[in-house]
Amino acid sequence: MIQIKEISAQETFPIRLEVLRKNIPLPFEFNGDFDDETFHLGAFKNDKLIAVSSYMKADNKNFSGNQYQLRGMATLTEYQGLGIGKLMLQEAVQILKEKNSNFLWCNARIAAVDFYKKQGFQTFGEKFEISYVGEHYMMFKKIK
Repeated sequence: MIQIKEISAQETFPIRLEVLRKNIPLPFEFNGDFDDETFHLGAFKNDKLIAVSSYMKADNKNFSGNQYQLRGMATLTEYQGLGIGKLMLQEAVQILKEKNSNFLWCNARIAAVDFYKKQGFQTFGEKFEISYVGEHYMMFKKIK
């Protein structure tokens, strides 16, 4: 059984480094990781942390109201495709509702666009490139 719980920023770093930043000269610690409004979720299987995601209060000029940005969603390779990202997003949406958030947005890697669409996200704008990481779309989900 998978458990989703709030974790510290530092707990996200090893999985971010392994999955998102391996052999890439970009930081695995993000601006906003330690802000008061930021929260981080971890997915645990048999008490082992297997996936992480971070949610930072961040205004995007394309959206109005109270907004959060999803950053650093990563699942260890051997656990990918099991619905763990979906579980983390469901928990995050509940927390964001409590925070009266209007939008959750992210910069989604091309390979993850279909995953986010299945979770109710929509693309916004044109495809863009992030150095060392590849092509992305901005995506958003309205929080009800």
